Amino acid sequence: MATLIREELEQRQAATSMRSGRFRQYYQFYLTQHQNKNCRRLHLFGMVVALGLIAWLATTSWWWLACLAPLAIYPFAWIGHFYFERNTPATFRNPLFAALSDFVMTWDILRGRLTIF
Repeated sequence: MATLIREELEQRQAATSMRSGRFRQYYQFYLTQHQNKNCRRLHLFGMVVALGLIAWLATTSWWWLACLAPLAIYPFAWIGHFYFERNTPATFRNPLFAALSDFVMTWDILRGRLTIF
């Protein structure tokens, strides 16, 4: 029961921040959905794969496929959510803020502000 109440509160907070457009508030909610280190590792790995694909495709005659490279993140991220976090990916709630949050979380991991070990 307490878990359901907490999830409902988190969803309401996310909806409020999405409507108001406050990314910083949304990012705080996003981090509550990414507390498991395995989930964060999978997000980071997916981001590295996507950025690698973009870099590689940009140097080939298939450069136009680079716009699809971010889709490489989703399989890894969703495995992290469904198997480790056991929650719904933030992408389903607000795709734009979730994508931006992926970049910010990756940057925070690389700077050591978030741990994955």
